[in-house]
Amino acid sequence: MKYVVVIGDGMADYPLEELNNKTVLQASVIPNMDFIASNGTNGLLKTVPEGMLPGSDVANLSIMGYDPKKYYTGRGPLEAASIGADLQNGEVAFRCNFITSKDGKLADFNANHISTEEAKELIGTLNQEFGEVGKFYLGVSYRHLFVMDNAEFASLKSTPPHDVVGEGIEENLLKPYDDKNAELLNKVMCDSVKILEDHPVNKKRTANGKYPANMIWLWGQGTKPNMVPFADKYGLEGATITGVDLIKGLGSYLGLTNVDVPGATGYFDTDYTQKANYAVNALNDHDLVFVHVEAPDEAGHAGDITEKIKAIESIDEKIIGKLLDELPKFDNYAISILPDHATPISLKTHTTDAIPYAMCSTNEVKDNVNQYNEFSAKMGSLGTIEGHKFMKSFLDI
Repeated sequence: MKYVVVIGDGMADYPLEELNNKTVLQASVIPNMDFIASNGTNGLLKTVPEGMLPGSDVANLSIMGYDPKKYYTGRGPLEAASIGADLQNGEVAFRCNFITSKDGKLADFNANHISTEEAKELIGTLNQEFGEVGKFYLGVSYRHLFVMDNAEFASLKSTPPHDVVGEGIEENLLKPYDDKNAELLNKVMCDSVKILEDHPVNKKRTANGKYPANMIWLWGQGTKPNMVPFADKYGLEGATITGVDLIKGLGSYLGLTNVDVPGATGYFDTDYTQKANYAVNALNDHDLVFVHVEAPDEAGHAGDITEKIKAIESIDEKIIGKLLDELPKFDNYAISILPDHATPISLKTHTTDAIPYAMCSTNEVKDNVNQYNEFSAKMGSLGTIEGHKFMKSFLDI
């Protein structure tokens, strides 16, 4: 049996007046997702446990079959495993965004999607200036890492920058403000403005009409997690297809094969066709493949309806369509489509709403649902289950 899980990051949404009170999924042309829904079973998944923040880290950990309440220690350490930071016991890893600060406010959480090449120069400068505090590691685009040899810092309260766009910098810094550890890192973040504002990279970006990456934002910190390998837990060899370090990091900790796909960017311009081709190829020597696409989430954060529909339709046509064409050569197979969480256009951030999932297989078990979206899934035979129970449900299909 071969298994494929296709994750459209942030696909789920709310009805929009601009779409005649339809959700983006309902307004998209998605015949292949509808095929999975109408030829299989449907339901809702609570990927974010009560009391936890609705991030892709928690949600994807759930989808991969691990209870976040048991295994989650923070976003930073998950990304560390992907970008070459061998996190040791006693160390703490922070996610480090390049952001744009303007007039005391967080103007943009990704610095206009700064390129990795530009970011590399800025990371080098930061290590020269703040090397006594910790070490910065280069990631992709605006997503990077900061590691310190002091696990005490893991207890600080941090804020995801995409949740506070347009709000004041000062009131959203690390807390508690009177804590010496928070004071130290808040000073690093604020002092980074002096270092980055006049950097040649940012002078050039400003001259070209782009937002400068003139500040760093530290968040999502945690210590090294202790994961049970996927193969030990589920008896299957798995692989990941993604352009995002977070998902690769999860894959590394779970013993999954992270397949490098040329053109997988984690943004609107990602190569959907290549992701599908590499996923099919990975099935030749793996039992299960996770195919993760970040683009719908990026569109949700940007409040861009057009790009979100385009991303969803690209997933449907170029990834799921290809998979449905190729999977029959493996005889017995199962495929599922789902988001990790909702990223509503109207809110521009993640929510804890239960997300729709559909799955079908050569076992031909089906219910009466004939479309894939947030509302039809409510009518499915699978009901609503906790996110970390999805994997067992899927493997038992």
